[in-house]
Amino acid sequence: SFPRGKTAVLPQLDTAPGYRRVADLIEAEIVEGRLKAGDFLPTEGDLSEQLGVHRSTVREGIRSLENSGLVRRAGGKRLIVSIPDANSVAWANTRALGLKQVSFNELWETQMELEPFCARLAAQRMTPDLELALQRNVERLSDQINDDAAVIQSDIEFHRLVAEAAANGAISLVTAPISLLLFSATIKLYQTVPAARHRLLKAHQQILASLVQKDVALAETWMKRHILDFKRGYEVAGFDCNAPIALQPQAFRNMKYD
Repeated sequence: SFPRGKTAVLPQLDTAPGYRRVADLIEAEIVEGRLKAGDFLPTEGDLSEQLGVHRSTVREGIRSLENSGLVRRAGGKRLIVSIPDANSVAWANTRALGLKQVSFNELWETQMELEPFCARLAAQRMTPDLELALQRNVERLSDQINDDAAVIQSDIEFHRLVAEAAANGAISLVTAPISLLLFSATIKLYQTVPAARHRLLKAHQQILASLVQKDVALAETWMKRHILDFKRGYEVAGFDCNAPIALQPQAFRNMKYD
């Protein structure tokens, strides 16, 4: 008879497809820093031999990594490690939020915490180059105040620049998809509430002035006012703040977030 005791717990078999295991292995090497941006990968043939899998399996794994932006083809079709494009990352996360059917209120609550924090850090850390970029952004907004598409694009860029001025990579990654999805909800806002565009301009001007003055408290205060006013405009327009925000891919075709 078998001796009595504790029943052994065995590890689960890895049942993921072969190509997925190839992609996961290479992705781990990249994420953990053993492979860095600009490094060349072995050829498909060499990878097939090293990993003990069929070349077609390697090819499928590489295709998955290319789709996620972790590798790309360089000269001579060599595979090279790359950093995912900021626009692709922002759009992928925006799409995920849209598919989760998050509401305006859910995103607005998050924005109320993040944006004033961004402004506070930006007032302390903004560089001359970013100050100039923000000034040009506000000038363009003033010149194009009656162009709804330009106003929305300018708004997204303004908040991106403030997040960049905060000099915190985590903030930029978190705020990008929230801003993109929230401002997709403003496509009809300025047609319904024309005064909203002028209130937007004034807020951006005041935020910029406080950032230039490096007035931390004022920058944070004006950003809070701006985000609060954004919700008021949404409510005045008669939009349902608790309804899921409709994701409209066409709104992002010409937008850039890098």
